[in-house]
Amino acid sequence: LYNYVEESEVDNKNLFNQNNIFGKQINLSQNNINKEYINRLQEKFNSKEIDDEVIFNYIYGILHSTDYRKRFKNNITKSLARIPIVNDVEDFFAFSKAGKELAFLHLNYETVEMYETYFKEGDLRLLYIDDQKKFFRVDRMKFANKSDKSSIIYNKNLTLQNIPLEVYEYVVNGKSALEWVMERQSVKTNKSTGIVNDANDYANQTIGNPAYPLELIRRMITVSLETIKIVNSLPKLNID
Repeated sequence: LYNYVEESEVDNKNLFNQNNIFGKQINLSQNNINKEYINRLQEKFNSKEIDDEVIFNYIYGILHSTDYRKRFKNNITKSLARIPIVNDVEDFFAFSKAGKELAFLHLNYETVEMYETYFKEGDLRLLYIDDQKKFFRVDRMKFANKSDKSSIIYNKNLTLQNIPLEVYEYVVNGKSALEWVMERQSVKTNKSTGIVNDANDYANQTIGNPAYPLELIRRMITVSLETIKIVNSLPKLNID
């Protein structure tokens, strides 16, 4: 939505420049959506409510449209995506509203409500956990059964069960978002450098929560289900 100008590109000579605070230059934001384009859409739909953020959200909504992805499949795999303008103002604002909701979900994936997960071992709140770092440590998550993705073995202590299969319909770069998280929240050693990438270190040292990988899985289930729900509610792509 915005492009932030580097400090070197801003005039540092004027002490009274509104972007200069106590001699320290702050970065400026520039709108990436052309003002002329905003005016054209306002005229087309006869609405002054259409501004840069509404258009940005509209674009994000369109990019998640199943109709859009099917219709322009060959184009978007070879070049930059072209964003069509729908014919009806109701559809325009529906896509924009959906795009805003999707952006909120995808930006706040670490803080959305955790999915009420069932565990093979029972209710976690009733378990006595003496050493949380040891109990929640994850090495590599895997499915309990290759042909059934409704259960995920988190570690030797925990197995998530009854995961809705719709979760795997939310795909990012050819793989479900949940499977991306499963892959990243692990312990891996780089074969060429020998450097160990341990998700537990990030959970314990940076986040300060040994259960962070597990909680992220539960939050991603929520994100995925809500994403699919919003995408399925999008209007048909009615364009000329």
